[in-house]
Amino acid sequence: MESLARGGTRWKRFAVVMVPSVAATAAIGVALSQGALAASFSVSGQQFKVATERLDGTGFVQYGAIDAQKGGKQVPVAVSGFSSAKIKNLCQSVVVPVPVFGDVSMKLQAGGTTPVEAKNLYIDLDQLDADATFNNIDIGVAAGSTTKGPGMHKGDKADPGSFAQQAESATLTNVKQRAWATTAGTFKLSGLKMSVAKGKNECY
Repeated sequence: MESLARGGTRWKRFAVVMVPSVAATAAIGVALSQGALAASFSVSGQQFKVATERLDGTGFVQYGAIDAQKGGKQVPVAVSGFSSAKIKNLCQSVVVPVPVFGDVSMKLQAGGTTPVEAKNLYIDLDQLDADATFNNIDIGVAAGSTTKGPGMHKGDKADPGSFAQQAESATLTNVKQRAWATTAGTFKLSGLKMSVAKGKNECY
């Protein structure tokens, strides 16, 4: 199968589980406001949307895990990690329902001129739509034995012997994704803008 070939592999318009996420959730302010710190913490019941024009990442790894909400509910996610990533035109949004007042949207944007830079970036997602190219990809590696990316995130509820994939680098374009949580060692956001508005004002 073409997708199993090593070297450059291109998949177009793919989604949901075991696909690389755009690790482009650099707008961590929204995630923090929703309690979405990491899989090792209880995540909120609020998902957020992320869109980006392009992401260039090195050291990619992906595996399945379970995120636990504060109320005890568990949600399956695909965890994608990058050793480093550069992200162009990042947008992240979340709609928060407020009793009586109605929906309130929080939107963060960055990387319009100078790309956002992130290191040791992990994102837990359950839906993704993008065009992607991988270099030197391995599919079917044990999650705890990956060597090309940052490895499994400490504290994740995941089986180290379960299915995973890895690549030396990945390029994603025209990305739209829905995520539960994100963490990173460092974020450098150029041209960061935040807005709060009544109603639904999402990235896509």
